[in-house]
Amino acid sequence: GALLINDKKFVERAEIIWQKGTNRKAFQQGKVDKYTWVDIGSSFLPGEITAAFLWAQMQDARRITQKRLDSWRRYHELLAPLEKAGKLRRPIVPNGCEHNAHMYYILLNSFERRDQTLEKLEGKGVNAVFHYVPLHTSQAGKKYSRLSEQALVTQNVSERILRLPLFIGLTARQQSTIANFLS
Repeated sequence: GALLINDKKFVERAEIIWQKGTNRKAFQQGKVDKYTWVDIGSSFLPGEITAAFLWAQMQDARRITQKRLDSWRRYHELLAPLEKAGKLRRPIVPNGCEHNAHMYYILLNSFERRDQTLEKLEGKGVNAVFHYVPLHTSQAGKKYSRLSEQALVTQNVSERILRLPLFIGLTARQQSTIANFLS
């Protein structure tokens, strides 16, 4: 991926983290005589093929985002009657906020309904997923975190959320078919 920074005060540290926690860039610029580890970091550098794909997407980012927004809005319109009938809840975008159509999810009424719907969609060849596991129930969450009380809302939503397919090649007809499978 790419990291875009909109505040110059974070650039130097981001470069260090990006360079596996080293001050390699300062070395390349002649600011230090050797480079070493100075902070946390990892191997975030993309390979050439990944970078080429990313570059092409960045050049076409506005069109890609617009197509995703169009698909998001289409789902939102198609699923309004199902929300009105109490079968699901659509995403809520607060007034004054914008989104980039990263995903489209629905909340079903129960864990059982979510799993039945997922099974039905899979049977029809629709790749819907529910991959959100509450952090506090994950392996790392159990190891590193503590809750002062139960996270009942988080648990409830994680059991009912279902992500629908959303990609720039998704057609209006495919979305209508998916919406029909949900009724």
